[in-house]
Amino acid sequence: LAPFAVYSVSKTVLEYPACDLIYSDEDHLTEDSKMRYEPFFKPAFSPDYLTGINYICHFLVIRKSIGDRLGWIRNGFEGAQDFDLILRAAEQSGLIAHIPQILYHWRAIKGSTAKHLDAKDYATASGIKAVQEHLERLGRSGSVVLGPIPTSYRVIYELAETPLISMIIPSHDHAEELMLCVDSILEKTTYKNYEILIVENNSRDPLTFKLYRNFSQNPKIKVIEFNHPFNFSTINNYAASQASGDMLLFLNNDTEIISPDWLEQMAVYANRNDVGIVGAKLYYPDDTIQHAGVVIGAGGIAGHSFHKMPRKENGYFLNLKCVMNVSAVTGACMIMRKKVFEEIHGFDENYRLAFGDVDICLKSLRAGYLNIWTPFAELYHYESKTRGYEDNPEKVRRFMKETDYFKRIWGDALLNGDDYYNSNLSLTNVCYLIDPLIHNPAVTTSRGLSK
Repeated sequence: LAPFAVYSVSKTVLEYPACDLIYSDEDHLTEDSKMRYEPFFKPAFSPDYLTGINYICHFLVIRKSIGDRLGWIRNGFEGAQDFDLILRAAEQSGLIAHIPQILYHWRAIKGSTAKHLDAKDYATASGIKAVQEHLERLGRSGSVVLGPIPTSYRVIYELAETPLISMIIPSHDHAEELMLCVDSILEKTTYKNYEILIVENNSRDPLTFKLYRNFSQNPKIKVIEFNHPFNFSTINNYAASQASGDMLLFLNNDTEIISPDWLEQMAVYANRNDVGIVGAKLYYPDDTIQHAGVVIGAGGIAGHSFHKMPRKENGYFLNLKCVMNVSAVTGACMIMRKKVFEEIHGFDENYRLAFGDVDICLKSLRAGYLNIWTPFAELYHYESKTRGYEDNPEKVRRFMKETDYFKRIWGDALLNGDDYYNSNLSLTNVCYLIDPLIHNPAVTTSRGLSK
């Protein structure tokens, strides 16, 4: 333990007396104690990330009455005893605190998973059992399988219902891109209960209207008109009012489906009562990452994590291979229940183009929902092909106006930082690099799983 570890925990208990579970950041220590390496700066409590990997691990503090009630460590989970205890304790915890300080140095000795993940192969089997029982206690139907590396896991939830999903695609010319998008949906999507609403907005190209006529032959596709100046938020709000589905999926016209089960992978999370908005993993045509979740504060307002990193990267402690809890996702591909959309009053129409997606995600968090990013729904995104870049004075003025408005509305969120992106990490390069200027990161507190 770090010399100040117990002090930091005591201070946190005094500041947040309702906390039931407290965890810290950690790193590794060589067997001779001469070198520390591989620091793990963790997010605030992330229940979905936790089912993919035991990211909480060490240093852990649990309210004694909860541990006594649970019976502490159980037999039958050898190699993953702490993981099983963490999952059970989280279920009983009303408030969970994360101390963004390295309070524990995990010594990498021979035979330890700190040195080799496959050193205890039985730990993976125990971990799968721990997560499976966790799902059963929560009343969620699904199976747990091995993740991409030992002691990592993937939950495959069962989609008990197949609600109608309304896909909303704003369209302004660019018939070739729209045809690629829609054809990829029709040809690849294995989920069958959906409708496509194409929102026509001031197109001029005859090829676009010829394409619309072709689409009209398909009963799944409807073209609706919105003949007003372009406003991303207003267009999507209007289309949502015309949608028949219980779920709304907002999709850019310059996307292309990759994974056939992309809709199932998003809907299975969006259908959960505790989830607000779900986003997908998007790539550029060169197979680098375009979107893997949005970090609040990056670049001054918000930015995509792992931008331009290779598609096959594992990420920071496997967070590109696990379902993650995030603050926000891109509106290029996001899904939510219509009930949630209406509860949080849809998109704020003060955002004509920028930040409307980030704003609605923050409203979802404020309403008490979790937002989720899944790497198992994959699409290409040919970003900026249809709308272009902020490359003229008018667009720059509009962008600055929306930036100022976002700062007025969400100044506290920018000041406090993104709970799901550790405050020790850089907001300049959102690839989970250490920020050398951080000196006094703040404790984050999150709602636990206890009802």
